[in-house]
Amino acid sequence: MYHDLRTPARARPVLQWRHRNGKARVKLRENNLQKLDRGRFDVLIVGGGINGAVCASALTTQGARVALIDAGDFAGHTSQESSNLIWGGIKYLESGELGLVRKLCMSRNRLIETYPSSVKEVRFFTNIEPGFRHFRSTLYSGALLYWAMGNFYTRPPRLLGRERIEAEEPLVDTDVSPRGFEYSDAYLVDNDARFVFNFVRAALDHGGIIANYVRSLGAERGGDGDWRVQARDEIEGGELSIRARVLINACGPEVDLQNRVDGQRTGHHHLFSKGVHLIVDRLTEARRVLTFFADDGRLFFVIPMGPKSCIGTTDTRIDSLPAVVTDDDRRFILDNVNRRLRLARPLSFEDIIAERCGVRPLVVEPGKGDRDEGDWTSLSRKHAIEVDRENAHISIFGGKLTDCLNVGEEVADAVGALGIERPHRQMRWYGEPPAQIRDEYFHQARLMQLDAMTAPESSEPLSTRLWRRYAASALSLLEDIRQDPAMAEVLIHGTEYIRCEIHHAARREMITKLEDFLRRRSKIALIARKHDIERAPGLMEACHILFGARAQQRFDEYFAERLMRESLHAAVPAGTAASAE
Repeated sequence: MYHDLRTPARARPVLQWRHRNGKARVKLRENNLQKLDRGRFDVLIVGGGINGAVCASALTTQGARVALIDAGDFAGHTSQESSNLIWGGIKYLESGELGLVRKLCMSRNRLIETYPSSVKEVRFFTNIEPGFRHFRSTLYSGALLYWAMGNFYTRPPRLLGRERIEAEEPLVDTDVSPRGFEYSDAYLVDNDARFVFNFVRAALDHGGIIANYVRSLGAERGGDGDWRVQARDEIEGGELSIRARVLINACGPEVDLQNRVDGQRTGHHHLFSKGVHLIVDRLTEARRVLTFFADDGRLFFVIPMGPKSCIGTTDTRIDSLPAVVTDDDRRFILDNVNRRLRLARPLSFEDIIAERCGVRPLVVEPGKGDRDEGDWTSLSRKHAIEVDRENAHISIFGGKLTDCLNVGEEVADAVGALGIERPHRQMRWYGEPPAQIRDEYFHQARLMQLDAMTAPESSEPLSTRLWRRYAASALSLLEDIRQDPAMAEVLIHGTEYIRCEIHHAARREMITKLEDFLRRRSKIALIARKHDIERAPGLMEACHILFGARAQQRFDEYFAERLMRESLHAAVPAGTAASAE
């Protein structure tokens, strides 16, 4: 029952939805802009990455009146550039940060338990080269300790010899890495930005007033105790004035910059580490992470990403934002993977489909120096929440996807301590819907034979994929398909995204630019080459659904901006790169 967009007769019935959905998208953001301007809130969050998103979800669910703005799109920077791994930080055992490892392992376990469709346990197939700085027995003992520190929640580690490695993963060059071990952590099945947006959507569902592409121009505290924030709509250019009793700076790597704009002084500050990943065609069919110690001895991964593989990463000290990928970064990653895998031919620059380049904001604690204090690579990856009680201001430093629920809970408690009432603070603000809702969804999907409509682009049943991405909202997608079977057709040829997903995004996901959909609400821009996306049958129809009369404008804007970014990146002088987490 798979249908392609190139069946014109099937496509026609849905065109009448375009105008309605375009207006729905505009209306959601425009209504929120009107409510933000001259509005007064308990809390205003500046920054819509993972830290801001979990804070908004926690506080709105617990009954606070919350606003959130971001100068770009939600999860538009560091939160869209991770490795997609949810892990307890086994590498931190080497630096003796046992408390951090224990905390991260517990956080990982909670995410696996409460997001069983999105966060999956995955095996890390770790290969060791002769002469490595630690014996295999030492590393395996560390893996056993790691398993114990996670309360034995995952499958146990096991030792790997040459024969087992060759039998289970013949891609690994055992002449280079003849021995190893295997342990478990977790990863996000979809992309990280999608995971972040679901917290934003939960906050919207609980009354949060949220808008993307709204830049904070500065804040000051009035005599009545309220913060007054001047902001600008980056799309239409109008200015807004927002009032709030508590101001939260959740700007990720730009926390320090935003605090300077607001005149806020903090004890903590950030140093920056650049991490680069390259996306290539799938290297191995096994659904495991291949783990190596790169040339400089740091962890290096080949991570499954749907039909592709994500390889990296680097760890390069940078002093300014934004971070960009250099040819040295690319060469470092390709040289390391080519040396350790038995590929039919070595990977080259031409094999790179997409790139991820993010900044890890490393927290420098008060009194630890302004810049180069010892070995910057040894700085902890733990987060820090700094509360200025006198000014009702909170700054969030650092943070990881793995630790996001802890950040949400700690900030919500800090807001409560500042006098903001949370009448529903016992409500759980995270996790997938209850089992009865999930069971009803899959029951309906079976009755309508939804999985018979699964497109060949996908390796999993359609019902499973829709539930993972949209949870309880997937029930409305079933209704769309009942009303018009064309809604189950793959719209953008070469991807797995079906027509009703585009309509859903137009209604509920505040898609403001085409990149918001292609790169963050979906992972199309990560698994398809730019020229294939541009020529994909169905992309213009998707633009009409998302943007109505502005479809061509948004289409042209996206490809012009991508070309400009690529040109700028190509002009950046090469630097040095070192592998890391």
